[in-house]
Amino acid sequence: MAHANDDQATGNVQETGPISWNQHAFVNEYPSAAQIARLCLGFSFAALGVGAIFGVVQALHRTGIFRGVINSVQYYTVLTGHGVLLALFFTIFFLAGLFTWGTTRSLGRDLPSPRFSLFWFLLMFVGAVTTAVAILGGLVREIPFSADVLYTFYAPLQAHPLFYIGLSSFLVGTWLAGADWFRMFYRWRQDNADERIPLQTFMVLVTMLMWYICTLGLAVEVLVFLLPLSLGLIQQVDPLLTRTLFWYFGHPVVYFWLLPAYFAWYTLLPKLAGGRLFSDPLARIVFILFLILSTPVGFHHQYADPGIPEGFKFIAMTNTMFLLLPSFLTAFTVVASIEYGARQRGGSGYLGWLKALPWGRPSFAGMALAGLMFAAGGFSGIVNAGMNINSLIHNTLWVPGHFHLTVGTASALTMMAVSYWLFPQITGKRLQFYGFAQVQPYLWFIGMALMSNAMHRAGLAGVPRRTAEPQYQQFEFVAAFGSIGEIRLQIALGGIILATSAMLFLTVMIGTWLAEPGRGRLRVNSHLPEPISGARDGPKVLDNFKLWVAIAVILVVIAYGIPIGSMLTDGPLTPGVPPFPE
Repeated sequence: MAHANDDQATGNVQETGPISWNQHAFVNEYPSAAQIARLCLGFSFAALGVGAIFGVVQALHRTGIFRGVINSVQYYTVLTGHGVLLALFFTIFFLAGLFTWGTTRSLGRDLPSPRFSLFWFLLMFVGAVTTAVAILGGLVREIPFSADVLYTFYAPLQAHPLFYIGLSSFLVGTWLAGADWFRMFYRWRQDNADERIPLQTFMVLVTMLMWYICTLGLAVEVLVFLLPLSLGLIQQVDPLLTRTLFWYFGHPVVYFWLLPAYFAWYTLLPKLAGGRLFSDPLARIVFILFLILSTPVGFHHQYADPGIPEGFKFIAMTNTMFLLLPSFLTAFTVVASIEYGARQRGGSGYLGWLKALPWGRPSFAGMALAGLMFAAGGFSGIVNAGMNINSLIHNTLWVPGHFHLTVGTASALTMMAVSYWLFPQITGKRLQFYGFAQVQPYLWFIGMALMSNAMHRAGLAGVPRRTAEPQYQQFEFVAAFGSIGEIRLQIALGGIILATSAMLFLTVMIGTWLAEPGRGRLRVNSHLPEPISGARDGPKVLDNFKLWVAIAVILVVIAYGIPIGSMLTDGPLTPGVPPFPE
């Protein structure tokens, strides 16, 4: 048997003989967690496949390159499906699988109750399927329901009750998943009273605390207003209130997508680079900052909305700018960690160490490219967050260009890259079609660079978002750089490349799932090296969840208390004009 024993340097071991899992084989040590993680990742990949198809159909139709699949009415069904399947189901099912793996691995114990874990997965699964059925009904004339409300589901748009019922089931499933991880932690704490919380578990728990806070707004919006409205139990609602409740949730959910990527960048990427995490305390500080700052920023999505005092919009802008701090800390810590790894591998010089990194390994390349693209997304996000300059790009194609860099690449590409490393562990099988895996991250990077660049340029020219017919009658858009026709072609080309990349990824995952044990190129070791600066180098107050949750709640009350109180005083069920006239 031939071995390339470079586990410590790259996180991978290549073999030519039969697979033989050692003490780090996750699938053998934690069978219940491995099963739940497989189920979560499997559904995540299914949502990615359908959402990617919707994405390329949408790109071709909107740009006018090819309109033979859907009409302009069905476009909004496809747009809704693309957003919900990718932004909610692909990302959050993946998060559930990744966090199940990370918690069990770092605490060194299996799930406390496999039945309970299967229950929360089934709640999420049934909710996601129900929501998808409600959306896809818009593509079939014979089905008497639809949900063309887009990803940002607030009044006055109204969906079929199945849409809201499915979302409610999915949301409760995520709450129970978090409870499962907290229960595992509390049992660990009983046996390790004086130990610092393992970093991966710390990241999982802080992320879920943020999720519990921000989803309260979503629960109220759906259960108190939108679901009763769709069932005919109430006749009208205040659109501004439902929009505010959505964005109370709508911006923190961005970090619910991103924090799994941060989880991977801090704990997996340094290992894959051949080194160690630079600072465990800095990583904890970053997650605490996201916990306390993520929610009180939602009004920066509502700068153009009347009825919200300008002072509270300014508070949201200020809080948003503070969120740059954890991103900058992450850039410093992660780059320092991978530079350390590169120099351990023999890299030298100011930038020459970059050549020593394992760019041929898909797990490393995907995460590194995702981080690079996220930096570009951060700069365009600064434009979105500013009260004055936001008016330039508000409701233009600039905005989708921005979030395709964040959730569409920083999150999505990182999740695909992590899968190349994680999926063999939870299946007990080696990675298949390794050549496809090596090409896929670079294709995604190229496709997104083309599409997002064109979207930003189109947004600066004033091209609107969320419309199947982006050309106003008797009005011609003029772009400062290139023609609108060239921009449309670039968007379509980028969409085709992205869909191709997604299909390559799914080919690798399906091939690995169906492969016989022992056949394939790659096996991985789940051991993570200790950080250069460990948990004990940071203050214990970082592990005081009660303190940080209290601060987060206080900031939410300051940012939202008076505006939402005013909306409730005006009457949440009695707007001046019914939002759904016959």
